Amino acid sequence: MANCVYCGAMLEPGTRFCGTCGRPLPTAPQPVAAPPPSMPAPRAVPPQFNAPPQPQAPPQFNGPPQFNAPPAGYANQAAPPQRVPAPAATAPVPGAPTPQARTGKVLTKSRASYGTAFEVFEYEMHRMARITLQGTSVSVEAGLLHYWVGQIQMQTAAPSLGGMAKSFLTKEKVVRPVYSGVGEVYLEPTFGEIEFLELDGQQMWILDRGSFLACDQGVQLGMYTNPMFQSFFGGEGMFQTQVSGTGKVMFTAPGPLERVDLRGQTLAVDGSFAVARTGSVEFRVEKATKGVFRSMMSGEGMVNVFTGQGTVLLAPIPNRHITIMGQFGSLYSAIRSISRS
Repeated sequence: MANCVYCGAMLEPGTRFCGTCGRPLPTAPQPVAAPPPSMPAPRAVPPQFNAPPQPQAPPQFNGPPQFNAPPAGYANQAAPPQRVPAPAATAPVPGAPTPQARTGKVLTKSRASYGTAFEVFEYEMHRMARITLQGTSVSVEAGLLHYWVGQIQMQTAAPSLGGMAKSFLTKEKVVRPVYSGVGEVYLEPTFGEIEFLELDGQQMWILDRGSFLACDQGVQLGMYTNPMFQSFFGGEGMFQTQVSGTGKVMFTAPGPLERVDLRGQTLAVDGSFAVARTGSVEFRVEKATKGVFRSMMSGEGMVNVFTGQGTVLLAPIPNRHITIMGQFGSLYSAIRSISRS
């Protein structure tokens, strides 16, 4: 039997209150169930790593492929390709100047004679001529030198009184310096085309005013005189450059050239775009029609007429650079004059 925790009186089993002191009896604590046995934690399996790949041997090359010869009697088949060896570097010419670096320049034309090389480069919309001398000499139009490289000397002959008078009246240059030695001579850049004539000693050519640039030492330079009427109305000027002899002649044109070979025909040109002609061609200025009034009414006026047996070089269409300068050149000059004022 149990006793009261407060007064010590004897208690019947299951009694909730003491009969002596009347106090409630505390309830007995319920037994706590034992926790179930814990399961052992699973063991972590370490990750499996495959063995690293084995390095492969580099491919073996046994030399270039071999081509078997075609069978006999099979001549119509194309031959197998052959390996062409690289060309060997050419040795420089003794005494020649070292080539200069030309980044962005494009070689468009090249001629050589008498040990002198004439080349034309296109660079930044300009065309610039280079003359390479190897102990030779060339004649160049006065005032066209841009710069030179090498051992070069320039010589100028004194003009005669008649030449000085012609130069004063016509504004044409009668003195053309001669450059000789070993090196490179560069002429001033131009927007126009640069062309060549090859003289063989049989013909004489007459160039338009201001077209001549340079020539070989085997070329003779002269002055061709036009009649007063032709020079005044034809736009060709009174004096033009005359070239003869043998060698190369470098000249400029406002655009691409068109060759017209005359065999007794007549060539009429309304304008001054005839760049050069042979000495056998007759040049004159005529009215476009028979009457002066009819010529004025037609809008053509005077035309340049070429007749005979020979060749005329025309530049009927100026290139795009000359065209742009002609259209906007006056505007550019006006802007520069305003900016300077």
